[in-house]
Amino acid sequence: MQKSGFYHYLCNRLRVLVPLFITRVQDSGQHTACKHHIHVIHQLRISMKDIDWANLPFGYMPTDYNVRCYYRNGKWGEIEVSSSETINLHMAATCLHYGQECFEGQKAFRCPDGRIRAFRLADNAARMQSTCRGILMPELPTEIFVEMVRRVVKLNERFIPPYESGAALYIRPLLIGTGPQVGVRPADEYLFIIFVTPVGPYFKGGFAATDYVITREYDRAAPHGTGCFKVGGNYAASLRANKWAHDNGYSCEFYLDAKEKKYIDECGAANFFGIKDNTYITPASSSILPSITNKSLQQIAKDLGLKVEVRPVPEEELSTFEEAGACGTAAVISPIGRIDDPDNGTSYQFSKDGQPGPISKQLYTRLRNIQYGIEPDNYGWVTVID
Repeated sequence: MQKSGFYHYLCNRLRVLVPLFITRVQDSGQHTACKHHIHVIHQLRISMKDIDWANLPFGYMPTDYNVRCYYRNGKWGEIEVSSSETINLHMAATCLHYGQECFEGQKAFRCPDGRIRAFRLADNAARMQSTCRGILMPELPTEIFVEMVRRVVKLNERFIPPYESGAALYIRPLLIGTGPQVGVRPADEYLFIIFVTPVGPYFKGGFAATDYVITREYDRAAPHGTGCFKVGGNYAASLRANKWAHDNGYSCEFYLDAKEKKYIDECGAANFFGIKDNTYITPASSSILPSITNKSLQQIAKDLGLKVEVRPVPEEELSTFEEAGACGTAAVISPIGRIDDPDNGTSYQFSKDGQPGPISKQLYTRLRNIQYGIEPDNYGWVTVID
């Protein structure tokens, strides 16, 4: 066998054997020699290539491993490590037919001190548990969720972008119903999986103001439905409106409430906030996802001396805001330059030069500094992954 052929053969064999080997070593917490061998195996297994960290898109890139945990016979099993990017799924699985699936979005950061930090893991676990209660799936214990995040980040550590690259390691926890059903009822088996991928800024311009457009033709979620849960159906419902907004030159669509078309709901898949009179204002609605980023910004706003109001926000109040933004894990804050209402021929202007407002800058900088370990984490939001 030629050298190159043997190399590829060895790599293929290691794709099968290494995950099992790593799981046993990590579970034992010892065997230093074995851990050294794992490091050597990683270098053999995947040829290193240069990644242009500063120009990464917000998209999927294969990494080394994902982690999985199955729910069978009424209980969660052991954490498993896999190098496969695919899952074996029954054709009658409830995730395919009845929408029994939910997910979360998080990021891990390479920080100035060289350490790796992840943000508000327990809060993401709690939000997923809330979704599970909403669509009748078994709740994953917080300790399993956090341990799986830690493990998948460490296994893919070489894919964490360097500090100041503007990129991060995106973490995608996913829970799906895998048991077969034909009638409309919950599955009896489930799979929880976490994969990671390095990503750049969600919007190409990064932390710069972009324009949004109000849509009345489409709704993302209905009151008392699944809007407050992080399920795929809500995002499927936004695809047409999002395409319409992009086709008309906007960065994203802007939703009013589904019932009356009177109050602000969400900016695409992100929460809205407005700033006026030294007050941080964000909508209260039963049809929007409770954003962990928004929750964090509210606390930071209080720390900066701002009042915080969570209440219904009528559309006409947009004309009174000094600053406005969308917030979420993907972009942290996406400043809004202008919101157009084509049905009424109205535009609401927040930035004339494309720059974020001063308070938005302070909020963004403070939150990012906490995430990167630059400023103190006074609220226990950050998990250091060693």
